[in-house]
Amino acid sequence: MQERREESARVRGRTLCVVMPALNEEKTVGDVICRIPREIPGIDHVQVVLVNDGSTDTTVATAREADASVIVISHPQPYGVGVAFASGIDAALKHGADVIVNMDSDGQFRPEDIPELVRPILDDGFGFVTCTRFGNPDYVPTMPWVKKWGNRMMCHLVNWVIWGGEFTDVSCGFRAYSRDTALRINLFGRFTYTQESFIDLAGKNVRMTEAPLKVRGVREFGKSRVASNLWNYAFQTFPIIARAMRDIRPLKFFGGLGLIFVLLGLVQVGFVSGWWFVNGVTSPWKSLLTTGSASLVIGMMVGVLALIADQLGRVKKVNEELLRLQRRAYYDGFLESSSSSSTSTSTSSSSSTSSSTQSQAPLEQV
Repeated sequence: MQERREESARVRGRTLCVVMPALNEEKTVGDVICRIPREIPGIDHVQVVLVNDGSTDTTVATAREADASVIVISHPQPYGVGVAFASGIDAALKHGADVIVNMDSDGQFRPEDIPELVRPILDDGFGFVTCTRFGNPDYVPTMPWVKKWGNRMMCHLVNWVIWGGEFTDVSCGFRAYSRDTALRINLFGRFTYTQESFIDLAGKNVRMTEAPLKVRGVREFGKSRVASNLWNYAFQTFPIIARAMRDIRPLKFFGGLGLIFVLLGLVQVGFVSGWWFVNGVTSPWKSLLTTGSASLVIGMMVGVLALIADQLGRVKKVNEELLRLQRRAYYDGFLESSSSSSTSTSTSSSSSTSSSTQSQAPLEQV
């Protein structure tokens, strides 16, 4: 199947799909689509996929006016950026994307930078490239200080979760994925996907890098539905990161919790022991012996749970690899089926035209 896929790719050339989630972006979506480069070194075909996440304005009509070939995936109501991203990836894979770029429709990202974003994938074999707004001091956008602080804190958290990461921007939505990386992604967050995807792909040892690019700091029109309120963003994002860490780094997640309880227990028991050694009695701190002992027991139990979770994590990795292979077979089969249908339609059309010409020939002679 993989050999047929590679042969098919060589025949039709490399395809880049630009996935654009949109919710009421009629003022900017047309301009963004028109500015997407159609000629990119190493890419033979560029296809735009618009994910209409329940828009109530003319976003879809405006997009089709800008590019009649745009593929539109519509949700009946707003499902969230995470779901829109998943729908876009699914559509891109079904249309044979070898490289997938995800970018917002609000005009904050420059479509002209797409060639620079995908170059590490095409030239250096990276599986994932993300735009960084803070990697180059000359490119740092103008934005409220509280958002810069929030981005910095989020970077520290994600870099700690993925063990030694040095990324400078984990919240930017301007990203590129190879086909194999897109097949590996397993995300569950509906509100956002940006930080979760870092943790997920790092856990699968996907090669990742950043590309410093210029980005508009604030939207020209409307408000961001994800980061309009810092505290709401943090409230919605932290549970997603915590669950991702639980699934990808179970030993670190549960082991960390167990260590906290063990340290609390040692502090309490140690304090009471020192008091007894000096004064010969445990009063008035007897209760600390009970709570300290309980903390030690809980900590050891959570430690055992961490070992079991780590073992299940190994099974999860095997299952995810099987899922990737199954997805690859599904999307490659879908692509081959679509190609066969197109070929049959073309052949049928040619046959009909030929028959029509033959039937008309005697009439012309008469």
